[in-house]
Amino acid sequence: MLGNRKIICDTSCEIYPEIKHLVDDTFWDFTDPQENSITIFARQTVNQHYAKIKELATAGFFLPVLANPSEGSIVLKLQCQRLGLLELVQDKKLLLVGCGNMEPELNCLVYDCYLNRVIGYEQNIEQSARANEIYNTPNKPYKFLFLNGRTRPHRKYMIEKMRDADLLEHALWTNLDTTSAYHHIYNRELLDRPSCVQLLPKEYEVEKYHSNIQNQFEHSFVKHELFNNQWGDVYIRAEPYIDTYFSLVTETVFDYPYSLRSEKIYKPMIMGHPFVAVANRGFYQDLHNAGFQTYHSLIDESFDQIDNNQDRLDRIAQVVEDLCSGNLDDFLVATQAISKYNQQHMVELGLKIQQEFPNRFWQFLQQHQ
Repeated sequence: MLGNRKIICDTSCEIYPEIKHLVDDTFWDFTDPQENSITIFARQTVNQHYAKIKELATAGFFLPVLANPSEGSIVLKLQCQRLGLLELVQDKKLLLVGCGNMEPELNCLVYDCYLNRVIGYEQNIEQSARANEIYNTPNKPYKFLFLNGRTRPHRKYMIEKMRDADLLEHALWTNLDTTSAYHHIYNRELLDRPSCVQLLPKEYEVEKYHSNIQNQFEHSFVKHELFNNQWGDVYIRAEPYIDTYFSLVTETVFDYPYSLRSEKIYKPMIMGHPFVAVANRGFYQDLHNAGFQTYHSLIDESFDQIDNNQDRLDRIAQVVEDLCSGNLDDFLVATQAISKYNQQHMVELGLKIQQEFPNRFWQFLQQHQ
């Protein structure tokens, strides 16, 4: 109970295991809403019952919480907008739990869950123990690792910038989506170029997905077929990191000025792999605020403070070109201490996040009930 209000939780909600000791009652099918309760919903339930939830929340019948830590930042905001729930969020009649930052008025509790998801798989920890092989393997066959899943304008743009710089042939890279990038202000000539599927060679892909590499895919977005409808891009195999000098990470969020840290940035971190991140303005500053170190003594990271998205993209592309034209063996040696620190900090921070979340969530409810 919070005051005189029951805490009711959807059992399919992602945060239920962490908060079940705070919960008074549960449900698995939203058929009997409880008046004056604080009711915590999974994303699937909100998608199914958004009209009813909106009606009851508007009337003050209860206080709903959409707990969707798999999404955050602009993705979560657009989800609420699509369902007609954004006004409720702004009016504090619907609370949010997500994995990325948003405007303060959107009342979102940030749960940086992707960090623990990456280190939560035993095979990932086993692979990360091989990080020293990255630094003990000179003369690598590829300059950088460049993994791209769903089409987003900044990903398509960066792929084409790397192609124009003749760097794709020196990269170990993927493109799992050949659909067109939606309309955007970036250079249309680059965004309108046709795309093709690019998979990792078999010797670099996680073994459980080897049988799918030669498939004739039925859809333009091939990730689900490649990974057997699993979240296959969370798994780590050490070889792609061992055979490259750094990761070029195209994060989920770029245009929206609030950070979301997904598995995309945490995979190279836990592997002790240097990185250049293609992300929103202030992403690096937010990494620093979370206690991570970056490579500003070796890479010009001033692009992090460039407001104009096109200019930031172009500057990141130039930084990658400059890096690839230098001595990457020397660069890698110079990054080892920072990368090792990030590995250790990630494990320590993950434990802290997990331990503190229930109390943070309780305080969040207290502030908004």
